[in-house]
Amino acid sequence: MNRKYLYPMLIIIVTVGFYYFEGYIENNDFTDEKTKNTTDLGFYYLPTSTTGAIIVHDFYSLSYSEKHEQAEWVAYELKKEHLSKNEFKRPFFEEDRKVKSSSADWRNYKKSGYDRGHLCPAGDRRFTYQAFEETFLTSNITPQNHEFNSGIWNYLEQKIRYWAKVYDGVYIITGGILSEDLPTIGYEHISVPKQFYKIVFNNSSTNPKMIAFLIPHKDTKTPLKNFVVPVDEIEKLTGIDFFTSLEDKVENQLEASSATHGWKF
Repeated sequence: MNRKYLYPMLIIIVTVGFYYFEGYIENNDFTDEKTKNTTDLGFYYLPTSTTGAIIVHDFYSLSYSEKHEQAEWVAYELKKEHLSKNEFKRPFFEEDRKVKSSSADWRNYKKSGYDRGHLCPAGDRRFTYQAFEETFLTSNITPQNHEFNSGIWNYLEQKIRYWAKVYDGVYIITGGILSEDLPTIGYEHISVPKQFYKIVFNNSSTNPKMIAFLIPHKDTKTPLKNFVVPVDEIEKLTGIDFFTSLEDKVENQLEASSATHGWKF
């Protein structure tokens, strides 16, 4: 081959090979960091995702449903040392840049008659401003009736903080039941769930326990215990497998139970 063409071709081949190698290294570094985050921050009980859009943030993880413009679940650990009464200035809601399809605009909620209800509560993330601020991403909110949001849902959140203190930490998975033909709000048609759930897991080495709540989206004065259901029931409604990393025997036993003993109400 004529040297006039040989050297330029060699340069092109070397350049392409360099960029390929650089991209390979970057991708492997990213994967390692994501794995490190999910382990170090207590995200080792991530549920399955029906959408394939799992997002790992610094202080909680979620699976985003573009169809419903909200998370199908949000998962996080609430340790005893996380509990704080710090008062921070309430930030503005912002779209979640990690959601490739773009999370819903907060303006969809204006004049909708619904609260921008947190899934990972801001009250559970008061230990630093960074953690508090992260709960104001729109991937972490869902339309909630005000009486429900400030009533039984708020009461359940407070109860979980109490359990985090008493049992030295709990793991929480929460979301709305996202089904077909739900009413919507806003120009992006954000679904309004008819039911919401919370699953609480205390992974004690001597006595692991789990409790789940399925609550209709309405104002109610009914005691919390009346809304306790087996995790299996929520899995049937959502198509999500919540604790795949547990040993099958332990998972099956805990998820089939609707017992409340062992939980201080």
